[in-house]
Amino acid sequence: MKIRLLIADDHAVVRKGLITLLEDEADLEIVGEAVDGQDAVEKARALKPDIVLLDLTMPRMSGLEAAKLIADRQPAVRTLVFSMHNNQEYIVSAVENGAWGYLLKDNSREEILLAIHTVANGEKYFPPQISAVLAEALVNKNRPKKADKPEGGLGKLSRKERQILQFIVDGMNSREIAEKLILSVRTVSNHRANMLRKARVKNTVELVRMVVEEKGK
Repeated sequence: MKIRLLIADDHAVVRKGLITLLEDEADLEIVGEAVDGQDAVEKARALKPDIVLLDLTMPRMSGLEAAKLIADRQPAVRTLVFSMHNNQEYIVSAVENGAWGYLLKDNSREEILLAIHTVANGEKYFPPQISAVLAEALVNKNRPKKADKPEGGLGKLSRKERQILQFIVDGMNSREIAEKLILSVRTVSNHRANMLRKARVKNTVELVRMVVEEKGK
């Protein structure tokens, strides 16, 4: 029994090229062409191919959307992505949306035929370069994320404000801090007001308490 193929690509040159490439294969039958994602979904339902060779970037409906609809509505029809996109986002999204395989448009004829026969036999197919991308995505997904250090309201303070805040914690008043940092008392007072606003507290006592709590973590 022949493997029935539907070719979906918005570029006529690509569709004709694939037909020329595959039409002489005795066990393959090209049952139709689709010019965009919506057309692919409709013809997959009408023509009932075994495999849809599916481009990803198409008008009206993307290949990703088409792959998901075909997988949901016609699980017997398997989508095999045929794309120029070799990045992790596209590859992972294609798999998540039900694609059975992923080919690049610069893959050889032998690779394309191997993919078609593998998918037709009920197995998923990813060339080595695509498998490497999927493996990396899986590793990154399972890698524990570094916990962000809780900073509370103090995380918004500038280096100068933190320096002034430490002097406040040490018991120094605005005049003493101004002399220490060679600033005007008015400048120190402005920094204090900004710290209260950034930390969202009402007074210096609450600000100092936040410092103590932060150090205790």
